[in-house]
Amino acid sequence: MKAFGKILGLVVLGLLLIIVALGFALTHLFDPNDYKDEIRQLARDKAHVELTLNGDIGWSLFPWLGLELHEASIATLNNPNVPFADLQMLGLSVRVLPLLRREVQMSDVRVEGLNLTLARDENGHGNWEDIGKPLPAAAPPTVEGAAAPAPGEGPAAQAAAVEHPVKLDIDSLTVNNARVTYTDARNGQTLTAESIQLSTGAVHEGLNIPLKMTAFLGVGIPLIKARTELAGELRFDRALKRYQFEDMKLSGEASGEPLQGKHMTFAAQGQLLVDLAANVAEWNGLKISANQLRAIGELNLRDLDKAPKLTGGLSIAQLDLRKFLDSVGVVLPPMADAATLGTFELVSRLDGSASSLALEDLAIKLDDSTFTGRLAVEDFAKQALRVQLKGNSFDADRYLPAKSEETKGASAARQADVQSKEAGALAGPGTSPLPDAPTQAAWSNDKLLPVDRLRSLDLHAELNIGVLTLEKLPIQDAVLKATAKDGLVTLHELRGGLYNGEFASHGSLDVRPAVPQIGLSTQVARVPLEHFIKSQTDTPPVKGLLTLDSAITASGNSQKALVDTLNGNASFVINNGVLVNANLEQQLCQGIALLNRKSLSGEPRGKDTPFQELKGSLVLRNGVASNPDLRARIPGLTLKGNGDIDLRVLGMDYRVGVIIEGDKREMPDPACQVNERYAGLEWPLRCRGPLEMGAKACRVDKDGVGNLAGQALGNRINQKLEEKLGDKVSPELKDALKGLFKR
Repeated sequence: MKAFGKILGLVVLGLLLIIVALGFALTHLFDPNDYKDEIRQLARDKAHVELTLNGDIGWSLFPWLGLELHEASIATLNNPNVPFADLQMLGLSVRVLPLLRREVQMSDVRVEGLNLTLARDENGHGNWEDIGKPLPAAAPPTVEGAAAPAPGEGPAAQAAAVEHPVKLDIDSLTVNNARVTYTDARNGQTLTAESIQLSTGAVHEGLNIPLKMTAFLGVGIPLIKARTELAGELRFDRALKRYQFEDMKLSGEASGEPLQGKHMTFAAQGQLLVDLAANVAEWNGLKISANQLRAIGELNLRDLDKAPKLTGGLSIAQLDLRKFLDSVGVVLPPMADAATLGTFELVSRLDGSASSLALEDLAIKLDDSTFTGRLAVEDFAKQALRVQLKGNSFDADRYLPAKSEETKGASAARQADVQSKEAGALAGPGTSPLPDAPTQAAWSNDKLLPVDRLRSLDLHAELNIGVLTLEKLPIQDAVLKATAKDGLVTLHELRGGLYNGEFASHGSLDVRPAVPQIGLSTQVARVPLEHFIKSQTDTPPVKGLLTLDSAITASGNSQKALVDTLNGNASFVINNGVLVNANLEQQLCQGIALLNRKSLSGEPRGKDTPFQELKGSLVLRNGVASNPDLRARIPGLTLKGNGDIDLRVLGMDYRVGVIIEGDKREMPDPACQVNERYAGLEWPLRCRGPLEMGAKACRVDKDGVGNLAGQALGNRINQKLEEKLGDKVSPELKDALKGLFKR
């Protein structure tokens, strides 16, 4: 037996020596470069690709099947002259014996200068879709008794190959200076990844694979460039269809056209999982940053094989939103308050799909305001925005566009003009000349509406805010409901409380025409008027509780254009009011003194004129409001009038008639006594000047007072006739005589 064993050992040793000698002979005596044409044909027949070998092929046989390819390229059979991939060098070594067990055991795999070109044509067809596909050919005729498929070529063999995948075992993978380019002829877009450097540790299925990669990424439209670094540990299990990227860390820096010359540093990390068997994907422990922005959260995708659904959560830490937007090239329009957007933070639950995204259970802090509710884009393609928010307070005035220098200059000029007229009125109440009508434009030419954006807006919004400040008016429990679709913006409801009163509005904005069209209806109930019409000195000309019902239309895209085209109707009542800095009684005493040919001896007893009710109606035509039926109830006075309010320059021109009882004090001013011949006469006033002056712009109409003198004389003669004639003449004659003295 010992001899047999010795002989067997010598035989095995001899066989090994023969195999080694054969391998040496093959690798040294056999040159694969002599068979390039055969290799190319084999690639066409088996892999269905066009292989071009411009460089040398180096190889070794045992115990490693070593291979080096230089200057090689691959193209599809449909377009063999345009390669989609080429490389400078590919080097790898495979153990021979494990291949017999369907195991791939490799040493280091090196790829140098890989250039991968992917393209999609005008019809949406990608060149990679033809990889591995044979050229179309007529099907061979079916022949009876044709040979059955060779072993390993039938469906059973293919199923077996799927059930028993090749086992991978690679010491490492290194890719140097690779480039990937993608172009889409349909939209002209180009995406690139250049200077790709990839290195891994040992590649074993089911075990963590350390991975590092750097690359320079680029986008053609708009032009964006980014430097990126990626690191982590990759694990995969092909049988379970499970892929994990643990401790993933991505970082880099980006620049380009959207950033307006600025740079953005970014980073992301977390645990990634894709489970194709369960059709789910997860990103847990998500952390992202971009310049000053910091966020954490998690993302989950399900139904990957159907219509993927997104769920998860996101939390953005507090940041200065204005500084962040500036750092990424976002230019904000000038706002009335440059300190806005200084504080921002967000917490939300995410719910979305391939075409939509919703921020549910949303909590936002913006400056001094907090909001809760929901924000959603229901259709990315249609930009369908849905807003449902509830907030504690929001000062909208701070976020409105800042006034231009031209508007500021016009406003200052008008303010100076009004103050000059007010100073003259207060210096000589009742005796100074009637103020001139204003001529300075009161409104801005600045653009108000982003018309192009509104034309494409698809919006449903519902807002409930505890205190909404708009045009310095604090609206309590404000409710706003609005929609926008195809260029028509509809205000379904805007209502709330104002200083213990209330208001409600509804209307529409149509931006489909070249010139925007606006229609608005408003109802106001017992709201203090002074908060609407503060003058430049913050002293309102009129105080009282306003009740208003109006329906107006206008067109244009600036304050001036809207006021110039203002048309509609309105009715108003002001209760329990005061005409500030305007003593109508003093004004009328001046008129009475003029008729009495006396001078007032006393000083004015007060600056204001209280009234119980002031009401009327307005007809608006192209920015001018006509008021034909002004009526007022003032203690001791009856007032009626008519006139116009020119909203274009905020000016007024009124003729007012007042019936008074005279000075009713115990010690009346003799010059202001109303004797019987003036009883029931309508005393004329003229009010002209800036609207802000209110009744301070009113003066006695001296021409009208002259007419009153004749009317008073006629009344006096008629009274004497009545006393003299008594019942001595017929009533018809008495009336005829009185008529002679009427004017």
